[in-house]
Amino acid sequence: MSSITAHPSPGTLTTGHKKVIFASSLGTVFEWYDFYLYGSLAAIIAKQFFSGLNEASAMIFTLLAFAAGFAVRPFGALLFGRIGDMVGRKYTFLITIVIMGLSTFVVGALPNYASIGFAAPAILIALRLLQGLALGGEYGGAATYVAEHAPNGKRGLYTSFIQTTATVGLFLSLLVILGCQKALGKEAFEDWGWRVPFLLSIVLLGVSVWIRMQLAESPLFQQMKAEGKQSKAPITESFFSRNGKIALLALLGATAGQAVVWYGGQFYAMYFLQQILRVDSTTTWLMIAAALLLATPFFVFFGWLSDKIGRKKIVMAGCLLAALTYFPLFRGLTHYATPAIHDASAASPVTVHADQKTCSFQFDPVGTAKFTSSCDIARSALIKASVPYTVVDAPAGSLAEVKVGDSTIASFEGAGMAKDALKEKTTAFGAELRTALNAAGYPEKANPERMNKPMVLLILFVLVLYVTMVYGPIAAWLVELFPTRIRYTSMSLPYHIGNGWFGGFLPSLSLALVIWKGDIYYGLWYPIIIALMTFVIGCLFLPETKDRDITQ
Repeated sequence: MSSITAHPSPGTLTTGHKKVIFASSLGTVFEWYDFYLYGSLAAIIAKQFFSGLNEASAMIFTLLAFAAGFAVRPFGALLFGRIGDMVGRKYTFLITIVIMGLSTFVVGALPNYASIGFAAPAILIALRLLQGLALGGEYGGAATYVAEHAPNGKRGLYTSFIQTTATVGLFLSLLVILGCQKALGKEAFEDWGWRVPFLLSIVLLGVSVWIRMQLAESPLFQQMKAEGKQSKAPITESFFSRNGKIALLALLGATAGQAVVWYGGQFYAMYFLQQILRVDSTTTWLMIAAALLLATPFFVFFGWLSDKIGRKKIVMAGCLLAALTYFPLFRGLTHYATPAIHDASAASPVTVHADQKTCSFQFDPVGTAKFTSSCDIARSALIKASVPYTVVDAPAGSLAEVKVGDSTIASFEGAGMAKDALKEKTTAFGAELRTALNAAGYPEKANPERMNKPMVLLILFVLVLYVTMVYGPIAAWLVELFPTRIRYTSMSLPYHIGNGWFGGFLPSLSLALVIWKGDIYYGLWYPIIIALMTFVIGCLFLPETKDRDITQ
């Protein structure tokens, strides 16, 4: 079998180097495609696999299952990072792509909740865990592999192509989803056609394995192996020595903020449009895909710029800009995507007057909790309607009331009621509330004729532009912080804790905060606080690395 080989040179990259970068990046695109299908289809998956829960819990639990794949990424980083530093980069690539591809294919064939009950979400979460483990070993290897082929002065530019793969993978998943939906029809797609993009991953798996088989081992790793300088304990050397302090600073001062800006600008923006502003899924996917298409070249631009002015300045600037502008940008999304919510909230604000001791957090992960207090019933109805509200404390023991402008709708106490009676009265309460909301101008779904699509696209573009600022230079920065013998392990763990935990849990945590407070913007406090933390720690404690020679 032929293989692509390349050797480091002090000048410009050779054709062989460019083939290595292309082959590595293309395989990584396919792996991200597999991973992001779940995120893009979260609303449908909630109905298929978590239909035994209430609506709010189903969506949060779906997002938590999405986040489960991120939660185990650090463990994948340790496992495959150790293999990559001891055995080699190429063979680790092959293992991760096979695990990812097969797990994604099985998701497409998995029976839903209606067919096998709680076994369906349990198996789904197990598959997400396998995907997360595989992805935990993927990124560090790809970034390290490309960086170790690039000459000094161009690592930012050439590793930035790896940075485009996550967004390109998301873009590809959206295109396949839209194509399947158009070919099958929306109803058939939501019933069974959503499985097709997952099943198609078996084709991508074959292509990706073939691509990875063409790659030769990293020349720096080959040289290190030939000289007998490999680490015998990369985990110990990475995190239980002086290097551990650098890894911790890389997490808190670089990847944590980068992660929340990334997932806030791409995934949370998508959920915000769909779940809170009630924009239909097709329009949301098209708008997100268009923003990604426009902004993707800036990954390469900021990677190139980081070779000129430094990695640190660009990443820190992206974190600060996001923290300062998220509130006005997301308010702008409301104003331009669903102006009726913006107008109605200003003219007829919704308040829940209730004894706050009777108000529960609207989250039921196992489907057994009973939200039957008058406050819970009122808030559940408002959550289902995606209406922003505030809770005003009322005298102890009083029944909750919902005030919509000048209208007042009395809630009721559901404790002790028979199931059918409770359902009937809840439906009647919801209908009365919906009538009042309609009269006040609160929409049941976004009106496409009132949507200012150019402005929505502009805001989404700005959000993704922040993503390119923090993500474009991050691979080069992390690679340059650590020595060759433990580079794969050392950079992988802070990257995947940052992106897997700080970033991966962002959609579910932010949505839970929205449900808790009733304020549709309250969830933004999470990415803002983390981005500001990273800005302060990164500016004070992390070095600039653009001029380091990683071959030494």
